[in-house]
Amino acid sequence: MTSITRRLALAFIAAAGLAAPAFAQAPKEIRLDYATYNPVSLLLKERGILEKALEADGIKVRWVLSAGSNKALEFLNAGSIDFGSTAGAAALIGKINGNPIKSIYVYSRPEWTALVTGAKSEITKVADLKGKRVAVTRGTDPHIFLVRALADAKLTEKDVKLVLLQHADGRLALERGDVDAWAGLDPMMAAAEVESGARLFYRKPEDNTWGILNVREAFANENPALVKKVLAAYEEARAYALANPAEVKKVLVDATKLSDAVIERQLTRTELTHSSIGQAQIDGITAAGIALKDAGVLPASTDVKAAVDALLDRRFAATN
Repeated sequence: MTSITRRLALAFIAAAGLAAPAFAQAPKEIRLDYATYNPVSLLLKERGILEKALEADGIKVRWVLSAGSNKALEFLNAGSIDFGSTAGAAALIGKINGNPIKSIYVYSRPEWTALVTGAKSEITKVADLKGKRVAVTRGTDPHIFLVRALADAKLTEKDVKLVLLQHADGRLALERGDVDAWAGLDPMMAAAEVESGARLFYRKPEDNTWGILNVREAFANENPALVKKVLAAYEEARAYALANPAEVKKVLVDATKLSDAVIERQLTRTELTHSSIGQAQIDGITAAGIALKDAGVLPASTDVKAAVDALLDRRFAATN
């Protein structure tokens, strides 16, 4: 096919509103994030599973660190990564705000967030946060958890003084006394508990939304076979993690430079026995979306169910 003929064919397909997988060339590189809140990603990177799977195709793998769901969503929206790790509710907010992503895989069922205060603080319940300074990272599960906790206590974000910081800086601000509370995230939250006696004064595991792997929608449409290879590699890493918990701890210790005791605390709150996005994940993400809508974080006109449907792509669901 000459280049002119190929361009004409692509123009016809585009005009007809059809996908063009027959002419799409496989990328020379795929880009994935890794994150300390996604232990499976650390094992996947450490063991070179995906690199081996793509070696025969001549496709390189580039790894990018995500410091939180908000950063993963930023990278996905900018097209600087193809696959990114977030919480389910964070992915939903991104989708509603126009981020062109699809959620395709579950990497963990965590209790990775809670509301945290200092060892000597007099704060014991969410209502005590009224008028107080609370560190939080917008667009992440801890932020969404905070909004829902405030709503349960008949409060809103306007009743507290939000201090917007990335997760690790939120922990430091709490320990310095710059804030009264922190919407925490593991492993930093576990480190605050073990190393400085911080207290998790409000926990609600069911309001922690699932750890979800997302893909750029365009990438998934153009490279469905590659998406399946990535998920097969994730499944291999997840199976290895379940069979080798000591390796999971080691890779987290190496990545975070935190102690064994801290990582053990994190892992007591991290379940890796799920992979497919099913009804439990749909219900959890939907409940978070409705709560955010009721709290005024999402517009009153938001159709949460439709947004969840648009977010999820179950073509790539794992068989187990």
